[in-house]
Amino acid sequence: MASTREIRKRIRSVKNIGQITRALEAVSASRVRKAQARVLASRAYAEKAWEILLNVQAASKGGGAMHPLLTKRDDVKAIMIVLVTSDRGLAGAFNSNIIRAATRFAKRLGKPVRWVSVGRKGRDALIRANQNIVAQFSLTAEPSASEMTPIARLAIDEFLSGTVDDVFISYTDFINTLTQRPAVLGWLPLIPHEMDDKVAAEYIKDVPSVTANKLDYEFEPSPQAILEEIVPRFTELQLYQAVLESQASEHSARMVAMQNASGNADQLVQDLTLVYNKARQAAITSEILDIVGGAEALQATIDTIEAAIMPDLLAHVVP
Repeated sequence: MASTREIRKRIRSVKNIGQITRALEAVSASRVRKAQARVLASRAYAEKAWEILLNVQAASKGGGAMHPLLTKRDDVKAIMIVLVTSDRGLAGAFNSNIIRAATRFAKRLGKPVRWVSVGRKGRDALIRANQNIVAQFSLTAEPSASEMTPIARLAIDEFLSGTVDDVFISYTDFINTLTQRPAVLGWLPLIPHEMDDKVAAEYIKDVPSVTANKLDYEFEPSPQAILEEIVPRFTELQLYQAVLESQASEHSARMVAMQNASGNADQLVQDLTLVYNKARQAAITSEILDIVGGAEALQATIDTIEAAIMPDLLAHVVP
C-alpha cells in the first residue's frame, strides 16, 4: 500500500485536475449555447437554398446541367475529402469518430483521395496515416462565411480543372447536446449523390426533400443567370453549414466529456480519501502495536532484572 504522503499528493493532484475540468466544462457550456443557436438559425436557410438550387436546375430546358458545378461525371478517377475536425482535444471521441468515418469512407470508394484538413486534429491524424494532404486550414472560434472562401475556391478549382471528379465534406452532424453523428456530405457536384457501395452510402447524409411544386417558379432574368450567381455562393454556404454543425458538435462533446471527467475526479477523490483513511488507520494501529510491544518488552526486562537481584536483596535483609 502507498504511503499516506503519496496518497495525499494524489488526492491533491486529482482535485487540481477536477478544477480544470470544471472550468473547461463552464467554458464549453457558454460556447455551446452560441454554437447551437448559430447552427439552428442557419440550417433552415441552407436547406431552403438547396431546394431552390434543385428547382432552378430542374427548370432548365431538357433537364441538362446548366453549370459546371452541377454536372455529374460518370468516370470518377480521383476524389477530394474536406475533413472538418477541431484544433483542440479534450472532446471525448469527437475527433476520432469523424476521422475514422472519413478514412473508412475513402477506403470503400477505392479511389485516389486528395485531403483538405480543416482543423489541426484531422491534419495530425492524416499525417500519421501518410495521406495525401493538399491543403490545411484553421478557423477562428466563431468563423464567418468569408473564411470559407479560400477552402471553397480550392475545391472549385480542383473540380473544374479535372484534378478531382467528386468532392465530399466529412464533418460531425449536430443532433442534440448528447448526440453527434459523423456524416459525409456530397459537395461537388452540387447534386444529390448516390453510392453503389451500400457501406459507403451509409455515411452519405440525406439531402433535404424537394417540394413537388418545383416547376411553379418564375426566374428573372433567366435560370442560367441565376445559377451563375447562386452556385458559387451556395458552394460556400454548404461548407459554412458543415463547419457550424461541426463546431456545435465539438462544444457539446467537450462539455459532456468535461462533465464526466469532473464526476470521475470527484469519485476518485472519494476513493483515494477512503484509501488514505485506511492507510492512516493502519499506520496508527501499527504505532499502537509497536508501543504495546515495547511496553511488554520493557516489563519483561524489568521482571527479569527483578528476578535476578531479588535473591541478593533478600540475603542482605536482617532477620
